[in-house]
Amino acid sequence: MKLIDFTQVENIFIVCGKTDMCRQIDGLAATITEEYDMDIYNGALFLFYGGNKDRFKALYWEGDGFLLLHKRLENGKLNGPRNQKVSIKPAVKGSIA
Repeated sequence: MKLIDFTQVENIFIVCGKTDMCRQIDGLAATITEEYDMDIYNGALFLFYGGNKDRFKALYWEGDGFLLLHKRLENGKLNGPRNQKVSIKPAVKGSIA
């Protein structure tokens, strides 16, 4: 297993709106392929926010399998997209680093 340098990821997409944080790899991947007609195997990082903005998941294809990261903040909230309409948009790297 190799370490991923996420600063080298070329495309980062934020899925706006509320994501069910119970969804795992297959469910999140299906959201990308079915709702947005995007290729999940292209090396992009996809970020999903929960409804309370205190947690997010990141889905990334490593070439031999998916990596799913889940972050829960103990204090505070994420300052992510506030649009309640579900959409996907490219992220500006400096804004999420």
